[in-house]
Amino acid sequence: MKYVGAHVSASGGVENAPLNAMAIGAKAFALFTKNQRQWLAKPLTEKSIETFKSNLTKVGIAPEHVLPHDSYLINLGHPEAEPLQKSRNAFLDEMQRCEQLGLTLINFHPGSHLKKISEQASLDKVAESINMTLEQTSNVIAVIENTAGQGTNLGYSFEHLAHIIDKVENKNRIGVCLDTCHSFTAGYDLRTTEACDKTFAEFERIVGFKYLRGMHLNDSKPDLGSRVDRHESLGKGKIGLECFRYIMNDARFDDIPMVLETVNPDIWPEEIALLYKIIET
Repeated sequence: MKYVGAHVSASGGVENAPLNAMAIGAKAFALFTKNQRQWLAKPLTEKSIETFKSNLTKVGIAPEHVLPHDSYLINLGHPEAEPLQKSRNAFLDEMQRCEQLGLTLINFHPGSHLKKISEQASLDKVAESINMTLEQTSNVIAVIENTAGQGTNLGYSFEHLAHIIDKVENKNRIGVCLDTCHSFTAGYDLRTTEACDKTFAEFERIVGFKYLRGMHLNDSKPDLGSRVDRHESLGKGKIGLECFRYIMNDARFDDIPMVLETVNPDIWPEEIALLYKIIET
């Protein structure tokens, strides 16, 4: 079964996110549990936590189909000691928030080497950061999001994801979120059935579908291999609808949160409905 939704607002409190998801016909959703552009945030109140859990039950969305995203400021591969520790502290806080909310996933971008250390050294720091965080928490799975490869960002190749996973000690608490736009602009073709066959076979060979914990379903404004991260509405970009038809009809993508981050939130209900409509019976 497929669980499709979008990255919804948590304005006014995290407890509002499940209601915002229900309003667009979502069966899954993503959210920020704090302001994504600030390092520090007030702790979640008991009232917010309990109301979030109650609203999640009310809308009929399971905790494992919620894919929270961490702060954009965090860089778990930072080459410098002080900013790295700051990122690690913030990531621990993000994971603890998920624990409090009864959620089982935290989605994050791996980090950036900033041209100060090698990619491999930075990837090693990411894995070390994850290990340190997992030791201090329980249940929540660290879900690495692949990137478009802009600037000095890590995670644009399946090999990068595999490198991190290989060095994470608790394999039960590490996973991957594949973003279709990021994959495409990083150089993985998704425009045809044949292209999807090849790309996802490569993913299985290098990473493994057993680690797939979520998807971001986005079309792409830029061309294949452009290494630019700019999302587009489904079917209106350079990927086209065939990729999403492929995903919606492939059992390897069952039972994970599949989240829209497309550019026009006003049409998210229509995009969600479209994705369910293209499932072949």
